[in-house]
Amino acid sequence: MSVITKAVIPAAGLGTRFLPATKAMPKEMLPVVDKPAIQYVVEEAVEAGLDDVLVIIGRNKNALANHFDRVTELEHTLEQKGDAAKLERVMHSSSLADIHFVRQGDPKGLGHAVLRARKHIGDEPFAVLLGDDLIDARDDLLTPMLDECVGHGLTVIALMQVDPSQIHLYGCAAVEPTGTPDVVKVTQLVEKPAAADAPSNLAIIGRYVLQPEIFDILEETPPGKGGEIQLTDALQVLAQEGKVLGVVFRGRRYDTGDRLDYIKSTIQLALDRDDLGAELRPWIKQLAAGIDA
Repeated sequence: MSVITKAVIPAAGLGTRFLPATKAMPKEMLPVVDKPAIQYVVEEAVEAGLDDVLVIIGRNKNALANHFDRVTELEHTLEQKGDAAKLERVMHSSSLADIHFVRQGDPKGLGHAVLRARKHIGDEPFAVLLGDDLIDARDDLLTPMLDECVGHGLTVIALMQVDPSQIHLYGCAAVEPTGTPDVVKVTQLVEKPAAADAPSNLAIIGRYVLQPEIFDILEETPPGKGGEIQLTDALQVLAQEGKVLGVVFRGRRYDTGDRLDYIKSTIQLALDRDDLGAELRPWIKQLAAGIDA
């Protein structure tokens, strides 16, 4: 099997949980410290060797394409000012990867968004990274997933243990152990089950490495939960055929699609920064002391 080089980032959602901020700005462009969320995701893909990136966008999402394009006027201004540090940060986003864009049209679910990538992907395995799910750069998840896909020729999904009270927010997996630590065979997938109906507390998080056979299945997948074409439903077909592995992730993950988790993510990533953490940490301690008082 050839080396996997293509990634798909679905980014056509309306971002209604962040209204009115997302009325005119894509939710994927909301800043996490000083970078939009989607840039973290593209950087993760590139770090794993995925340098051909297709972003699935919707209407009013041109800001995404603009962010990864060059802005020669700004570059010239920074160059004239001698601000090399800011110039480097500006140019970094426009030279990350070979980035393409395609419109989804009607937002009919994650499965439909992935299906829009078919012509670009062709008959190759590829990765899917959700644009509001950030994986800490210090905790590699994609590389072991890609290794499992190449080594076994199977679809691979990322799983993470969550509190059972939260499993209704995720797709959920029933699994069997394999001979490899943190790699499991997925036997069943359920989209957003009630806690009492969930087969485990292993939630599907926003990283997938898919075999191209998923496209034919998605073509035949009827609307499911929420009236949308669910990727989980298509993956369930493969799971029933024994064609899905799961990699259990135990690192740091930040959900920027939820307002509270978005705030927590920004604070945590800022605390970990050398240029911000030292000043931010005592302020947070003072704030917490005031709240406790």
